Amino acid sequence: MRKLENQVAVVTGAASGIGKGIAIAFAREGAKIVVADLVDEAKAAEAMTEVAAYGGEALFVRTDVSDEASVKELAEQALDRFGRVDILVNNAGIFTESRLESMTVEDWDRVVNTNLRGTFLCTRALINQMLARGEGRIINIASQLGQIGGGAVAHYAASKAGIIGLTKSLAREVSNRGVLVNAIAPGPIETPLLESETDEWRSGKLAELPIGRFGTVDEVTPTAVLLASADGSYYVGQTLGPNGGDVML
Repeated sequence: MRKLENQVAVVTGAASGIGKGIAIAFAREGAKIVVADLVDEAKAAEAMTEVAAYGGEALFVRTDVSDEASVKELAEQALDRFGRVDILVNNAGIFTESRLESMTVEDWDRVVNTNLRGTFLCTRALINQMLARGEGRIINIASQLGQIGGGAVAHYAASKAGIIGLTKSLAREVSNRGVLVNAIAPGPIETPLLESETDEWRSGKLAELPIGRFGTVDEVTPTAVLLASADGSYYVGQTLGPNGGDVML
């Protein structure tokens, strides 16, 4: 039997990058997938098609994770369609660069509201039905920058550090009620976000990585499958780091 057979997973930011990879990996393991993303359905079509290719039933819900009403609609549609949500992956996030001395309040709020507030809103919207059944998995996508910081990304690093703190605190609240909460803090991964970086930044970051290369989405998704499946049943409040050695704890 596949590891996530007949499980229902909501993956935010699932139209591209790491979120898309996780949605497809979960479908490959037998899960039904709710693809939640701010893009329109046409831009999510590739992810939906790949999920369906593994026989996974899929639902697309256009979602702004920073907006409470939009997240409420996501939860309602997911539960109306599937009756329950077993796994929530809080992956949706944005990244911008700005030194703190010149950072606008709008830029700070946009990054923190999407990354950290969005994780809170989606978790709050779906955790009660997990607690009512006494089972569920929540996987929060953080970043190695939330562990080590980085120049010109104070807002992003703060949001991701907040996700790590939220993960630990929530795990203490709910693990004895059957809901396991963990985080993944990837290093630099070859996604559209990384492709937007300058050649100077990329070469500098490569020089810092002990492994000497950027990671791929396929090197992150097995960690998500582990945490979502029975194989991850003793992971509580952990932050796992597929990061090429950028962080060593």
